[in-house]
Amino acid sequence: MTEQASTSKCDSPLLQAFVENRSILVKIASRITGCRSRAEDVVQDAFFRLPCAPQITSSFKAQLSYLFQIVRNLAIDHYRKQAMELRHSGSEEEGRNVALHNASLETTHIHLATLEHIADALGELPQRTRYAFEMYRLHGVLQKDIAKELGVSPTLVNFMIRDASVHCRRVSA
Repeated sequence: MTEQASTSKCDSPLLQAFVENRSILVKIASRITGCRSRAEDVVQDAFFRLPCAPQITSSFKAQLSYLFQIVRNLAIDHYRKQAMELRHSGSEEEGRNVALHNASLETTHIHLATLEHIADALGELPQRTRYAFEMYRLHGVLQKDIAKELGVSPTLVNFMIRDASVHCRRVSA
């Protein structure tokens, strides 16, 4: 008995659509992840999920939409996971104790002065806005959790964080 491997025909229409549009799927994922190598991983993860996917036989456009959504969701999950890992990879104290090998005394002074200006700028903000900004940016608390704690909408928390960021940029510029 001999097995024949065929690369021109795929088992399902969804798999065929995946194979034919793989490069587009990688481009979509790389826009979200910011890295082609990570995008390749995302597309590979999507491929392994195809056997569990529902059979979509209605139209080629529906199949592509489904594939794009799978890749998009996986890329966003990958990006969020990477951002969380970066956020929790070291403590603030560890970061302060790292010596910058190429930094001159002048550069170090400028950085410290900028940090002081930002701390002063945060002190100028309303208490609730400052709290929302610090919890989100420094402690990684989700906006919806901050909203529950403050008793406001997540949209308002988003605006408070944005306003605080704009204010800090204005002061440090």
